[in-house]
Amino acid sequence: MKHYLGVLVLAGLMSIPAQAALNVGAMAPDFSARASLGGEQFDFSLAEALANGPVVLYFYPAAFTTNCTIEANAFAEATDDLAAMNATVIGVSGDDIETLDRFSVSECRGKFAVAADADLAIMKAYDTENTQRPGRATRTSYVVAPGGEVIFSHTGNDPIAHVAMVTAAVEQWHAEHGGQ
Repeated sequence: MKHYLGVLVLAGLMSIPAQAALNVGAMAPDFSARASLGGEQFDFSLAEALANGPVVLYFYPAAFTTNCTIEANAFAEATDDLAAMNATVIGVSGDDIETLDRFSVSECRGKFAVAADADLAIMKAYDTENTQRPGRATRTSYVVAPGGEVIFSHTGNDPIAHVAMVTAAVEQWHAEHGGQ
């Protein structure tokens, strides 16, 4: 019964029109950024991640804020399932890398990386900078297929909905492509 209700809720969420800066079918701008995974810094490359499978790219306003923490915790819980479908999760915010070192350990639980976009170059490329709060991103999620095409996009305030929707999009992609 619980699973059935979850499917109904997800079906309802999927019927909400996606409003994001890049539309489905657009080519995702390539980028590299300093990122942190479990407090360890490294250079993240979208192109390199796409070589392994789809990428869940999500923008969030700021580390350690209530909804961003909720979203990070939910992505941490979903990361193993997404990784089983060869998907990589990367969060992006305008926070500095030192803040993200801490956030990646405590809120991301060492499960996925978060990238620093202090100069807002990635937000600008994806048109996700919040015009009401300069320097912060809108809550926007994408799924990018290995060829670089955006196959899912959504902007909205509900952090749990983002995780459910990107997971469903990756599951659909995986089913259609046989895990390639």
